[in-house]
Amino acid sequence: MSSTTSTASLPSGLAVLTTFPDVLFIPEFIFGGLVWILVASSHVPDPMLQGWVMFVSVFCFVMSTTLLCLYLCGAHGGSRSWVTLDATCQVIASLFYLSAAVLEAFFTYAAGLVPDSSVAEVYRENIAAVVFAFLATLVYVIHKVFSLLRWKSS
Repeated sequence: MSSTTSTASLPSGLAVLTTFPDVLFIPEFIFGGLVWILVASSHVPDPMLQGWVMFVSVFCFVMSTTLLCLYLCGAHGGSRSWVTLDATCQVIASLFYLSAAVLEAFFTYAAGLVPDSSVAEVYRENIAAVVFAFLATLVYVIHKVFSLLRWKSS
């Protein structure tokens, strides 16, 4: 009975792209990719802070891509451990993205206080990165909540 419940709760094949919360992989890719591109293209005055944001965006992108590919291939089978893995990955990703978004927002705020014309371009790119980082955080948190509900019901 338990394996039937967990198989029904984790879709496989193209059904992954039509079921909630798994359809949230698509906006996670879009917003996470935009954060990745914006942070990578900006001038980096503080490499440690920007490095963490870059690590989070790349790590979450790779993790989401791996999970999506495994779900599309149906590799999860009927195991409940895949539901636990999904919930754990979404919790980690949402916490990582929240920390990255807050750090990027702090850096952007601090860069805006410097009255330098060379910082203005970096400032605008970082504002966009902050917006997309918080949007990615929101999507990961929504995915996390519904993954935890799915985990609890399995």
